[in-house]
Amino acid sequence: MAVFAATIFLSAFLLFQLQPMLAKFILPWFGGSAAVWSAALLFFQLLLLVGYLYAHCLIRYVRPKAQWAVHQTLLIASFAMLPVIPAAHWKPAAPGDPTMRILVLLAATVGLPYLLLSATSPLLQAWYVRTHAGAIPYRWFALSNLGSMLGLLSYPFLVEPKLTLGTQAIAWSAAYVAFAIACSVTAWRSRSGVDPLPAVALEKTPAPGAAAIALWIGLAACASTLLLAVTSHLTQNLAPIPLLWVAPLSLYLLSFILCFESDRIYNRIVFLPLLVASLALLAYGDSMYENNADLKRFIPALCGALFVCCMVCHGELARRKPHPRYLTLFYLMISAGGAMGGLFVALVAPRWFDDYWELPIAMAACAVLVTCVLWNVTRWRIAIRAGLAIATATFAIYLGWAEVRKERQYVLSARNFYGVLRVRDDPPKKFYSARRVLIHGTISHGTELLRPGSGRIATSYFGRNSGVARAIRAQGEAGPLRIGVLGLGAGVTATLARSGDTLHYYEINPLVVEIAHRDFGFLRACPASTKIFEGDGRLLLEDLPNEELDVLVIDAFSSDSIPVHLLTREAFAIYRRHLKRDAAMAIHITNRYLDLEPVVAGAAAELGWPARIVSDDGWDEDYYSPSAWVVMSRSPEIFRRAEFQDESVDTVRVRPNFRPWTDDYSNIIGILFK
Repeated sequence: MAVFAATIFLSAFLLFQLQPMLAKFILPWFGGSAAVWSAALLFFQLLLLVGYLYAHCLIRYVRPKAQWAVHQTLLIASFAMLPVIPAAHWKPAAPGDPTMRILVLLAATVGLPYLLLSATSPLLQAWYVRTHAGAIPYRWFALSNLGSMLGLLSYPFLVEPKLTLGTQAIAWSAAYVAFAIACSVTAWRSRSGVDPLPAVALEKTPAPGAAAIALWIGLAACASTLLLAVTSHLTQNLAPIPLLWVAPLSLYLLSFILCFESDRIYNRIVFLPLLVASLALLAYGDSMYENNADLKRFIPALCGALFVCCMVCHGELARRKPHPRYLTLFYLMISAGGAMGGLFVALVAPRWFDDYWELPIAMAACAVLVTCVLWNVTRWRIAIRAGLAIATATFAIYLGWAEVRKERQYVLSARNFYGVLRVRDDPPKKFYSARRVLIHGTISHGTELLRPGSGRIATSYFGRNSGVARAIRAQGEAGPLRIGVLGLGAGVTATLARSGDTLHYYEINPLVVEIAHRDFGFLRACPASTKIFEGDGRLLLEDLPNEELDVLVIDAFSSDSIPVHLLTREAFAIYRRHLKRDAAMAIHITNRYLDLEPVVAGAAAELGWPARIVSDDGWDEDYYSPSAWVVMSRSPEIFRRAEFQDESVDTVRVRPNFRPWTDDYSNIIGILFK
């Protein structure tokens, strides 16, 4: 029993250590977008389905004594993929939706090891039944999910802050070899058991019907969709980081653990009323998230509601566990439902919807599934059934109405792999000019006044006293400038360029380029020579010859923060190559939840460049926004100029014992919730 338990636990632990590690490996290659996690999670769900299918077919169609040989051969073959480090040639060569590239990349990097790890729990449970006659193996599923949850939770708190990515990959690969040895021993010992399928064939165990199988799939798909939709909402306002990937997924797994550990933990009398409150909270949160609610309170609230919904979905699944004869079929259908949820969120929703409709759809589906579950409870009367149906229909209609009402606020709403972009026109108010705003997720990415000549008026984070405006003004005293800007947004930075200047943008999202040209006037009004390079800014600068820039502006935001890969030691080395001797670099660090100053201060200290932080309260005009910029330069001369001689300018401070970020190491927890 100890060998079975250890092997199942280790396989699950490695499965869920691998997920955030690999996603963090490839996140910089695809612009640091939150959708990278959705695409990666879709891959893992699909491989989980393939692994369960492999286990089901191996148990059902291969003779017991041959199963060990098949599995052993695959385990040995999987060593060819170690260590699990993605090859650099998978970096995208052109802009566009990279979902399929991510799926193929992950398959080429870790496909076979992940498949075999995925198959371990159902496979070993079937082997356990073979060697322990009459055993009920479903508690091993709870142990498997416990290993998964511990693997997840240990990553952001123990592994990520302590180990570089390369070390993580090597350590994981060594642990995988240990797992393969343990799995081989377990498989060998199971050869002498009795095949359980013929033994139970004579028992009166009717096969699950189509309705039961459909309900298994539906409950699993609903929980999976809720997981991904809530995770997407969490990362919209903060950053796509392992911590926010891990928290919802851990609660999702915890619900599996509790529901499959004991039949007494999931109690309808307790959890169904909590479900009503949780769905109401999710519906409220869906609307409040648009208003940038306080994440310190909102993250726990959303995660708690997700946990209750998953408890209901997985609790109802656990109540419907079939006879062990159908164990692998049951797990196969659960994984099929999980994969369907991943496909819906990662592939279908970005192509079919202009907004994040997957969360309200999942909430409505949860209510419908619970109604189906309770429909045939014999003691319930027709009136109660009717009440359930009416309440569910009313809730679904409300969710649809709320989404339609929200959409009416916007002139434009569009979506692609990189998220939802909206354009909103705000009417004039007292002390407030009429304006057009570009919103990415829930964050403003530029504002234009709705009046003649607005294409040359700097707004939002780029006002006269902002750090970037001061840097460009100070550098421009010597003549025409060559300016590079990572991140286009609405194009407000074009107002800072003059006739004779050269302005180069590096923008990963083709939808941003389209909207900036069509719906905003900054680029059309700009007198400078302007060019837009499409692709990830860092990868573009890595491939371009020397740009000979006088000013480089880092204003590329994913969610509410600059992506990590744009703030590492290696990134700043690339930037330095494109700067003239006396050039300046302006980094936009405005953020509500992450303290990016020590990250940029550490990079400046490593370069040996003086740096200043410029804090602008944005009070000079009603269309300015408060901002914080770090300006750094190889030459200290820029900071002796008048633009940097007032009280809003301060020297950046290197935090004691702060470890500089590299491509191989970053620690978001250390700067979280400043």
